[in-house]
Amino acid sequence: MAIVSDGRPNLFAAPVPSTAREPIDAAAALRYELLMATLDTIYRTSLSLLTDLYQLTMAHGYFKSGMAEREAVFHLFFRKNPFGGGFAVAAGLEQVVDFLGNLAFADDDLAYLGSLQGNDGEPLFGADFLEYLKTLTFSCDVDAIPEGTVTFPHQPLVRVRGPLLQAQLIETALLNLVNFQTLVATKAARVTVAAGGDAVLEFGLRRAQGIDGALTASRAAYVGGCAATSNVLAGKLFGIPVRGTHAHSWVMAFDDEDAAFEAYAAAMPNNCVFLVDTYDTLAGVDAAIRAGRKLRERGFEMAGVRLDSGDLAYLSVEARKKLDDAGFPDALIVASNDLSETVIESLKQQGATIAVWGVGTKLVTAYDQPALGGVYKLAALRDADGQWEPKVKLSEQLIKVSTPGVLQVRRFVDDNGVFLGDVIFDELAGLPKPCVVVDPSDATRRKVFTPATTSRELLEPVLRAGRQVRPHEPLDTIRERAQREQAGLHAGIRRLLNPHTYPVGLEAGLFAEKQRLVLAARGHEVDV
Repeated sequence: MAIVSDGRPNLFAAPVPSTAREPIDAAAALRYELLMATLDTIYRTSLSLLTDLYQLTMAHGYFKSGMAEREAVFHLFFRKNPFGGGFAVAAGLEQVVDFLGNLAFADDDLAYLGSLQGNDGEPLFGADFLEYLKTLTFSCDVDAIPEGTVTFPHQPLVRVRGPLLQAQLIETALLNLVNFQTLVATKAARVTVAAGGDAVLEFGLRRAQGIDGALTASRAAYVGGCAATSNVLAGKLFGIPVRGTHAHSWVMAFDDEDAAFEAYAAAMPNNCVFLVDTYDTLAGVDAAIRAGRKLRERGFEMAGVRLDSGDLAYLSVEARKKLDDAGFPDALIVASNDLSETVIESLKQQGATIAVWGVGTKLVTAYDQPALGGVYKLAALRDADGQWEPKVKLSEQLIKVSTPGVLQVRRFVDDNGVFLGDVIFDELAGLPKPCVVVDPSDATRRKVFTPATTSRELLEPVLRAGRQVRPHEPLDTIRERAQREQAGLHAGIRRLLNPHTYPVGLEAGLFAEKQRLVLAARGHEVDV
């Protein structure tokens, strides 16, 4: 097995037998075993080079300019709700914490960086900078919205406060970890909304974007509301329930469906959901019923049948009639076949009698929106005198103008637990009472919350001086939070098509400060 410079096994090198007599496949099997073991702790090892080069070139510039230790504040947020929906479900924080807790540059990382060259053929990074990275210990404060919380555009999901170089260096990795899981968790929430209380199973491993794409998609889908996954490794790593029975190839391996179903029932009598559409779907249901009767004679029950092609609305209705007439009213009808939230919603409107939905490709690939579009922006920087200087990024597009300050989000809730609206405010200025909330896209739209209104702050401490202060939560706890949070939204916000807009805005003082900074940056010294 190849060894990298710091002594770690290189799991991706070609297997090399230790002796001429050792089979090549035995070495490959060992390497695979080690790879699987590593996946269990993949985010608890250094991934310091999981970044874009420009993070390192900027870090080098801060180091050379004497700015590396200046205190800065960055916010990670997104600008539009994904999928044209009314909300998003925050996810990925656990992996962020593990990444930051193990941020370090190994010898081989530094050797690689030292090998990079500029356009003059000279080293891209100075030896003094590489020595600085060698001893770097992450020391920022990190606050974040807990996973499973419903969140909205421009709200910081993660706030990083600490040395400018460190806070800048982690940008790409944080976006990678939060963007994808938040996107898939939101997609799963939409699918479960469409399913209307029916169980949704995540079936996407074979169509996911690589190993990690599959694992993190399974995790995020469970956060968003899926009841189980087909991904066994995700079940092991994250404690997600796993589900699955047999495929068409099982049926095709036997002379007919009766033989296939009977053999499966004999082998796994406690896991019988028969896939009935290999040849003729309704004839397959009849075969499942015959197998179910024999199964019952042995003291077991058929769990259900699965439809994977054809007119699912019609076939589910006809299958339900057959199962009920045959004395199997508790046998569930499971459906798959390229499902999405819109297809599920349509099938339910057509009266489909499907009880369990297996959703794969369009869930784990976040079909029809390939990325969340999250960004990470500098919002405040201490000056040479130790005073905070708010920072704002301008753009010709209003939606891309960033919000300055050390931001926090407060959510207001009515007596019935329904969310009334959120305000983004600057912690340094505080939140006045009563609180006036201004829609940043239309200053004439305002909302007032009185001191008596129940509220809570969304960003919670996660790391202090680089040390974890909030323990990881069980995944079931996160999933339950996501369900409670969605229940707190008005039904119009949860609907799939043309949802109502949830009220989110800037505290009036912060809105005025943002306007002042924008005008000043454009050369207009105007009181706001």
